[in-house]
Amino acid sequence: MTLHHRDGSAVHLSYGTNVHPAETLPGVLAQLDRFAEPVRKLLGWDRLGLGLWLSAAVAAELAAGPRALRRLRAELDARGLEVVTLNAFPYQGFHDEVVKHAVYRPAWTEPARLRYTVDCANVLVALLPEGATGSISTLPLGWRQPWTNRDDDLARSAFDALTGELFQLARRHGKVVTVAVEPEPGCVLDTVADAVGWLAARVDPEFVGLCLDTCHLAVSFADPVSTVDSIRDAGLQVFKVQASAAVHAAEPAGAGTRAALAGFAEPRYLHQVRTARGGAADDLPAALDGAVDGGDPWRVHFHVPLHAEPDGPLTATTGVLAASLAALYGGPSCACPHVEVETYTWGVLPPAARPVDDAGLVAGIAAEVAAARDLLLQSGLSK
Repeated sequence: MTLHHRDGSAVHLSYGTNVHPAETLPGVLAQLDRFAEPVRKLLGWDRLGLGLWLSAAVAAELAAGPRALRRLRAELDARGLEVVTLNAFPYQGFHDEVVKHAVYRPAWTEPARLRYTVDCANVLVALLPEGATGSISTLPLGWRQPWTNRDDDLARSAFDALTGELFQLARRHGKVVTVAVEPEPGCVLDTVADAVGWLAARVDPEFVGLCLDTCHLAVSFADPVSTVDSIRDAGLQVFKVQASAAVHAAEPAGAGTRAALAGFAEPRYLHQVRTARGGAADDLPAALDGAVDGGDPWRVHFHVPLHAEPDGPLTATTGVLAASLAALYGGPSCACPHVEVETYTWGVLPPAARPVDDAGLVAGIAAEVAAARDLLLQSGLSK
């Protein structure tokens, strides 16, 4: 769906397909019929945006195969689907039984990360609708340990090479694809402030900027308005927003709260925990075992559905999402062209909140996308 800012800019709304476990091209095509088109029809929209996730193998296959790429474009068009953004954070195996730290590999120190991102850029430029720019979200360099000065130099060289590739793509095709670095708790670029400090001195801001994941922003207890201001003041751009919400526990020491939090402690993904006063654990089970003081409110890196609060006494940080969108779109100029609803955790939600079949997942995704649209309209955009 495309919304409009008062300055005339288009804002594209998508949902992220990394919720679906497809790591082959046939699997990607199958999910269009199984999930994406049904979501569009349930919403009653003529066009639905997808924030497409492609594993490294599929991205390489498409980038090297014009025929396969034309087929993907045709299949999307036939179903009323469009792609302006890719999620190139997970490299592969995103729905393995255990993912945890594997999602941060390869890091930006490794040639495979650059190859994958360039492959994604070549795919995206062929999928873009007429007149649209493209964005690709990527990991914040890598996990924080180990990270050396040499690693920093390697990452900077990789971004220099990436910028050259993106410039050549724009020159050949007349279409701009940007890369959006996504800060995440526990990584080298843990917060937006970390990312701004690193990127401002090292990248070309026309091609490399920020992906603002509002779940991650909430977990860091950062203020959305000052965060958006800091990005602009550094001469950087927000190329993509991942509309997401974290779990908030106001009184984590309470027995009822701890029981509710335990329902979110699952084995596939890391669920980092932070407090406003610096308490930190790299995963929720460690926090529950005492690594984080229970006297302060906790925020947990667990993407929860945007349209439905978790069971009490827990809440969701949708207020941070709303404030972020208002900061980006409430002013005289549009501050970001792409918004992607990114709740990839439907399959690991507590059992009572988890869809039991495809229809349930389709209904949940549609409800989330509609909720995101409503928040965008409230922020000042129009249809």
